[in-house]
Amino acid sequence: MHSPRMNHVPLRRSFDQMSSSTPLDKGSHGLDHAVDDTSSSTSANNFNPRKYQLQVFEVAKKRNTIAVLETGAGKTMIAVMLIKDIAQTIKSNGHRKLIIFLAPTVHLVHQQYDVIKINTDCKVEEYYGSKGVDEWTLDCWEKEYDQNDVLVMTPQILLDVLRKAFLRLEMVCFIIIDECHHATKNHPYARVMKEFYHKSNSKPKVFGMTASPVVRKGVSSAMDCEGQISELESILDSQVYTIGDRTEMEVYVPSAVGSCRFYDQSSFDSLDLTEKLEISCSKFDASLSKLQGSVQNSYKDMDDKHKTLRKQLSNYHAKILYCLDELGLICAYEAVKVCLENVPKVQDECEIYRESSLQCKYFLEEILCIIGGSLPLGEKNFLDFGFDYTKAVDLGYISPKLHELLQLFLSFGGATQVLCLIFVERIIAAKVVERFVKKVNCLAHFTVSYLTGSNTSVDSLAPKMQKEILESFRSGKVNLLFATDVVEEGIHVPNCSCVIRFDLPKTVRSYVQSRGRARQNNSQFILMLERGNIKQRDRLFDVIRSEQSMADTTVSRDPDSCVLKACTLGTMNAYVVDITGASVTADSSVSLIHRYCEKLPSDKYYTPKPIFKYKSFDESYECEMTLPSNAPFQTIVGPPSRNKNLSKQLVCLEACKKLHQMGALNDHLLPFIEEPFESNLIVKKNPGAGTTKRKELHGTNPIRALSGSWGEKVDGVVLHAYKFDFSCNIASEIYSGFMFLTESKLDDDVGNFELELYLVSKVVKATVSSCGKVHLDAEQMTKAKCFQEFFFNGLFGRLFVKSKSSGKNREFLLQRETKSLWNPSNMYLLLPLEILGISGMESWRINWTGINACAAVVESLKENSYLGANHSNGYEGNLSPHRTDSSQKECNIEDIIHFANCSVDAKDLKNRVVLAIHTGRIYSTVEVVCNTSAESPFDGTADGAPSVYTTFTDYFRKKYGIVLKHPGQPLLRLKQSHNAHNLLVNFNEEGGSGKASQAKKAQIHIHMPSELLITVDVPINVIKSFYLLPSLMQRLESLMLASQLRDEIDCSSLHIPSSLILEALTTLRCCEKFSMERLELLGDSVLKYAISCHLFLTYPKKHEGQLSGRRQSVICNSTLHKFGTDRKLQGYIRDSAFDARRWAAPGQLSVFPVPCECGVDTLEVPLEGDFFTDDTKVVVGKLCDKGHRWMGSKTISDCVEALIGAYYVGGGLVAALHVMKWLGIDANIEPSLIVEAITCASIRSYVPKTNEIKDIENKVGYEFSVKFLLQEAITHASVNEFYCYQRLEFLGDAVLDLLITWHLYQSHRDIDPGELTDLRSASVNNENFAQVAVRNNLYKHLQHSSTLLLSQITEYVKSFPELSDTISSGPTTKAPKALGDLVESIVGAILIDSKLNLDEVWRICKPLLSPIVTPDKLELPPLRELNELCDSLGYFINTKCAHKGEMVQAELRLQLEDTLLVGQGLERSAKAAKGNAASQLLKQLETRGIRKGVSKTRRLSPDHCDDSSCLHLDNKVSGQTSDEYLPEQAACKKLKGSEIQNPVCDSSKKACSSTNATPIIAPINMKKGGPRTSLFQLCKTMLWPMPTFDTTEHKSRTPMIFDEISGKREGFNSFISKITLHIPGSGNIECTGDPRADKKSSFDSAALLMLNSFEREGKIIISDS
Repeated sequence: MHSPRMNHVPLRRSFDQMSSSTPLDKGSHGLDHAVDDTSSSTSANNFNPRKYQLQVFEVAKKRNTIAVLETGAGKTMIAVMLIKDIAQTIKSNGHRKLIIFLAPTVHLVHQQYDVIKINTDCKVEEYYGSKGVDEWTLDCWEKEYDQNDVLVMTPQILLDVLRKAFLRLEMVCFIIIDECHHATKNHPYARVMKEFYHKSNSKPKVFGMTASPVVRKGVSSAMDCEGQISELESILDSQVYTIGDRTEMEVYVPSAVGSCRFYDQSSFDSLDLTEKLEISCSKFDASLSKLQGSVQNSYKDMDDKHKTLRKQLSNYHAKILYCLDELGLICAYEAVKVCLENVPKVQDECEIYRESSLQCKYFLEEILCIIGGSLPLGEKNFLDFGFDYTKAVDLGYISPKLHELLQLFLSFGGATQVLCLIFVERIIAAKVVERFVKKVNCLAHFTVSYLTGSNTSVDSLAPKMQKEILESFRSGKVNLLFATDVVEEGIHVPNCSCVIRFDLPKTVRSYVQSRGRARQNNSQFILMLERGNIKQRDRLFDVIRSEQSMADTTVSRDPDSCVLKACTLGTMNAYVVDITGASVTADSSVSLIHRYCEKLPSDKYYTPKPIFKYKSFDESYECEMTLPSNAPFQTIVGPPSRNKNLSKQLVCLEACKKLHQMGALNDHLLPFIEEPFESNLIVKKNPGAGTTKRKELHGTNPIRALSGSWGEKVDGVVLHAYKFDFSCNIASEIYSGFMFLTESKLDDDVGNFELELYLVSKVVKATVSSCGKVHLDAEQMTKAKCFQEFFFNGLFGRLFVKSKSSGKNREFLLQRETKSLWNPSNMYLLLPLEILGISGMESWRINWTGINACAAVVESLKENSYLGANHSNGYEGNLSPHRTDSSQKECNIEDIIHFANCSVDAKDLKNRVVLAIHTGRIYSTVEVVCNTSAESPFDGTADGAPSVYTTFTDYFRKKYGIVLKHPGQPLLRLKQSHNAHNLLVNFNEEGGSGKASQAKKAQIHIHMPSELLITVDVPINVIKSFYLLPSLMQRLESLMLASQLRDEIDCSSLHIPSSLILEALTTLRCCEKFSMERLELLGDSVLKYAISCHLFLTYPKKHEGQLSGRRQSVICNSTLHKFGTDRKLQGYIRDSAFDARRWAAPGQLSVFPVPCECGVDTLEVPLEGDFFTDDTKVVVGKLCDKGHRWMGSKTISDCVEALIGAYYVGGGLVAALHVMKWLGIDANIEPSLIVEAITCASIRSYVPKTNEIKDIENKVGYEFSVKFLLQEAITHASVNEFYCYQRLEFLGDAVLDLLITWHLYQSHRDIDPGELTDLRSASVNNENFAQVAVRNNLYKHLQHSSTLLLSQITEYVKSFPELSDTISSGPTTKAPKALGDLVESIVGAILIDSKLNLDEVWRICKPLLSPIVTPDKLELPPLRELNELCDSLGYFINTKCAHKGEMVQAELRLQLEDTLLVGQGLERSAKAAKGNAASQLLKQLETRGIRKGVSKTRRLSPDHCDDSSCLHLDNKVSGQTSDEYLPEQAACKKLKGSEIQNPVCDSSKKACSSTNATPIIAPINMKKGGPRTSLFQLCKTMLWPMPTFDTTEHKSRTPMIFDEISGKREGFNSFISKITLHIPGSGNIECTGDPRADKKSSFDSAALLMLNSFEREGKIIISDS
């Protein structure tokens, strides 16, 4: 054994030795098609054209030119010069036109695009198929034309846009055609010129570029060469021009040195091996044939698949034989392995096809063994340094040709800068030789790759991979590149030093172009020839002679004497659309028909395609084409023609014409895409509408029923009266009734309703009832207003305000005219009622006694200045807080207590309403405190801080400048008034955030001298009722608004309850018992059904895909948003929890103003981009004083659906259709269309399947009046009848959705909306309907022609559990979609046959669908159930997936307190594998007594409804704490995705894991919620359970200063939180945070301290960036 000679000279024999008459090309280092990245880069500023380039440029400026120059001569730079010149002309004359650069391959498009972009100032863009341009519309292309000057594209794309009339040649001023020699026969270059250029009245300039104007294998004579060139000139309307004096070109463009490398003929006898391969192939082909014949009831689809398999088998055999003959045993062995790798995966196919497909695999495995047996040395280590290559050739391991190639590579020595391009004929050769060379140890210093085209072959490379490999070769990362002819033309690799033709070029073009790839100085062009092969030698000589003849002819032609021949267009069969100019020719019509069929609805069992049948006559053919059943027509016969292919083209052309006339092809001859509705056109201009991401600023609609002008009347007024009665669940608690007086009469269901109001530990039932009208005279009206002003400001506002006019520190609010406190848009009175005895005849009476007493107090305050201006510094804080001591001893007190306005018997003091004259605050008396007086020690600081005041007397003198007159009187204990609260939310319920615990807190009272108090003779029950009024009025106002919307909709024939409409207007954010979610779910189904019926009946010729497209365009959120905003629905939506503090009654001055900073002066906000945002920091729902608030855009879409649902609940389908019409949704269902649909079905001519029809009718319990409807419903598209079930399936899907949703809505009124959604999802799905088909034996009647479908149905039916199996819940195999479709289509047929009688359809469907899932039987997908369970427990799940061959293995890890649980699943999909793993974990948890038993709730925690700093903790990040449910988790579970923040995680660090490595976390966001997010993310990563928080609240009489992250804060309450975190294996870790002004900030403080502690201990690393 010996090694090859390393000093072997590669060029054994030159061309000169073969034929002295054949000149050699000299290489080039000039620019041809591209500019190299750096070294060869030529910019627009420094490019200096060569003389010959200027010469060609000048000629091309004057006339259309074909520049014939050698590769590397810089033709592209001439084109660039022309582009710049023409672009300048366009710029100067202002008449804008396009420049188009055409390149035949995608590689060249990329390359030329880069050159033009670098070397010109023009706006350039590139276009190719994988960019998706085939699907672009006219709008897309027009945008490109507007934005760009130069378009670089493949010729097919230009041809397509011209045929579609997306572009007219009149818009183009210049076309550059690269490698223009392709412009022959039916090439897109030739088609563009013949179909459009030569017919154009305004032709653009043309510049062609080629190195070889001859494209045939060669030229037989100078005349033949002249003829080919003339033909090219004629087609391109251009003249050939080349450079006669080649002196300069030879300097700049040196050609590669050409030589031949000879190899011996193979001496290895492979006949025996070839015979074995033949026998094996024949054997497996026979097996395939046998399997094909054994299929019972075989359908055509299986015949086609078997033909494909047999062809595939033959291709495998041919590839292996080729490699065996040309390359040797080793490469043949590699070829078998390549084929094995490309055997298609058929796990989803039917059993018979899987078995058949395996025959191909078995064949290859057998061949692998046969060839392996001929390799006695084995396949491994046979190419090491000790391998004897000569012996390998003798043994047939490698062919002499391959051996010679190895010698060539070895002659390169150890240089790694070699760039060698090796051209092979076949893709399989490129792949296997590349693999082979990689195994040659002595060539290990070379990097090897291969490059092929991106055709449909399994051996081809993806475009992206091609580009990467080519770039690697250019940059020198790849040394040896094996390639097919895909890189022969134009590819620019400046440093390519050697080109080897492993397989000889077949044409002169191929010869010239491949030689031109060698660009480096002294580069080599090597041709490999077999010794003694005369055929190869002659072919090569012909190519060389042809090149010489071509060069001579080109140079010798006189451009001035040559006259261009007119291009012969011939007779062209075409159809042109007059409106647009779009055209289709006979040869392009076939692809158009196929494209049209591809756009028709299909499934995995059926691919729509035309079927052709031919009839032959004496000298002609006639073709009949059948289109799929969902096309507008099925059969058409074309005209007779001379051959089969032409007859096929002509029938397709006729079909295209007919499809266009019927509207199936649009005016651009494209498959018709539904024209968008007017609303959708507007939606396109408003992207983001209806999405959760976008937030919009909207106003609120004023309530017209509250407006009134009665305040101006001086002679009295008559108002509508509505009584408020209150009854508490604690009998001893008495509340005074109130009277609501307004100018407008309320609707009955607005003025009469009941409402529960939730106080701490008790519930008050409010009843509103109409009481007719009430007349108030002028005096009563004045006093009533005074009463309202006094109490609402005294309780919820301020009675003493700073004076802007008098210069005093304070002024009595009611001292002057109070007209400014009353707004005509909000005018009503709330007056107290007397509590009447049972025996009284009156049902109600206004408490004028109390009102008069109040008026008297106000007058007294106006007239008597009890305290001068200097007596108060404006302090309005509470006095002397003191907790009630239930053990306080009784004592003797004085009989008379002196108040500021009167003296009262001490026995009558309890529950007396009083006003503090120094603060204007209203209190109620509790008791007289014995043994106290103003001289008692002052106890006004509850926080224990030392007081600066000694006694109460001292306090009032120093603080207010008040000298008490009766300092010896005992002090009074007073109950403070407080802000109003939201009583619409039940905080006492479980999960109500613990506010009920306030009931256990002792009341905080204050001590005060009686002489500073004015008594108000109003019962304490009135004061108690005042606190109920804001919440009650909020509900009443909401009902008024709902009623107002109802009046706008004006469905007078039906009365929809205002409460139902209010539900549709209320979002979850309002934290009430009801929200729009349930109605939204129902409305979605109603809308879908109504639109489906409307479209089905209105468009009987449109197929299911078109109907679905139209339906989707109507029901999508963006369209619904448009409908809602057109009707100003956004102003009615309630999207935030009631803030009782900001509610103000007429006559009340708000003390919690939110000035408008929205930049809008009007109440209504324009729908403009200035008021849209995607900023996640924007707070949703918070109103400014003008009623503006930010709202999620999708909320409006949801409200539209909810409103439709409300009207359906209140008035059925008629009412729902009415509100849809009001919204602008076209969903009208004309009765005449129903009759027409039934009539059309009844007169269809078809072959009835009587037995099938009768059986199905018996099974479903319904007899069809129109039998064809049922036959259509059971016919799959694969049958290729003129009908199929797809349209009925479209309808049935919608009706089942509605019927089941309505059933669930009615049956489960108390379940959470989320659970209702889950019930619907579990009931309305294809899998469930497929089970219905099997349970009721409907699947047997499905008419189809798909072997795969038959196989899957059989497998699915077998997977059903036996009747005796009580453990299994359902089939174990996924259902074929067609079974679910069958049920939907039958239901759709029943709907039409019953004339849209939904009750009748439900009567039929309900028993078929039974049992319908109920909440207790609801089974969630295992993974989701596990996630929700871990959410509730505060555990995290770690998920890992890995591919194991064709399977996916999933592993889920769940860390409990001290146990790690692991679940694993192995399935074909990641989703199924994770589901199996989750099932295992759920079983493990159940054995530990952990199961999901907590009722699901999606309502926001009331305590946190207005929290804008919610954290998104992932679907696994939430949990329950020991004492406090984490508010951010409760809130975020339901908030829309646009309103929550993703946690910050340093994804770039891999150390954050549960391994021993120290976790690295991202920098902590120091804003509110940031520390918690970081801690939760750490817990998730480390699989630690969620931490818990325990918070302690401290109150203070004096303000406290907090140094928080956001700055200093001041408050009277202090919160300190202790965090507890359990680390598995390490126990509990506790950390107490610093005092903070609110609870969540205290959580952050504790979390931050814990993270910092971890960092100090080295447990984590907090990164800096």
